[in-house]
Amino acid sequence: QVQLVESGGGLVQAGGSLRLSCAASGRTLGSYSMAWFRQAPGKERELVAARGWSGSSIYYADSVKGRFAISSDNAKNTVHLQMNSLKPEDTAVYYCASGPPTGSYYRNEGRYDYWGQGTQVTVSS
Repeated sequence: QVQLVESGGGLVQAGGSLRLSCAASGRTLGSYSMAWFRQAPGKERELVAARGWSGSSIYYADSVKGRFAISSDNAKNTVHLQMNSLKPEDTAVYYCASGPPTGSYYRNEGRYDYWGQGTQVTVSS
């Protein structure tokens, strides 16, 4: 059974940083495409960042490009989302998701078959 567990969320002031982690059991994350999504109150869930298994194919939403970075720590079977220069509009529940074992990323959330429970990120102004 595959389980993904996010951590690292919290309350931070605008301009601050957080690093989210997604730890897995039952699947070697380094062999699968991964993504981070977020959902703000009253809004649809949106893709923030995604990568293929090797990390050579990476996508960032325009709203986070240059501020966020997705990475994989294969030794710890963990995927991270480093978030810098945070803005109040980054406030949301953040979810990690694991998808097909390919080198490509996917923008469609339907391609991801395992999801974490989410971690709250709140950015104050």
